Amino acid sequence: MNRHPLPRLRVQLAHWPRRALILTDTPRSDCPICDGVGGIEREYGDYDTGEYAGSDWDPCDCWNENHRWLLLPLPRLPRWLHRRHRDADPWALHGYSDEPPF
Repeated sequence: MNRHPLPRLRVQLAHWPRRALILTDTPRSDCPICDGVGGIEREYGDYDTGEYAGSDWDPCDCWNENHRWLLLPLPRLPRWLHRRHRDADPWALHGYSDEPPF
């Protein structure tokens, strides 16, 4: 019997090219290659010194990160609403927090 797994879909908020709700695919949670993460991170070092120089991300074959479907385009917020709430922290007094990190 050939069993196909159920789709692993989730709803996300996209900001480019326009704000919208999209439906995306997610990695297979029981994938033996990536353990459900969706890819493998490879760290590499500098050839001369052997020091850490960065990392590369190799996506796994258990999912396709480019599969996206538009569900609902969202309206743009008015400019006056953007400016008003840009720097304010809703959890702090007067928009400033004294909790670390400052």
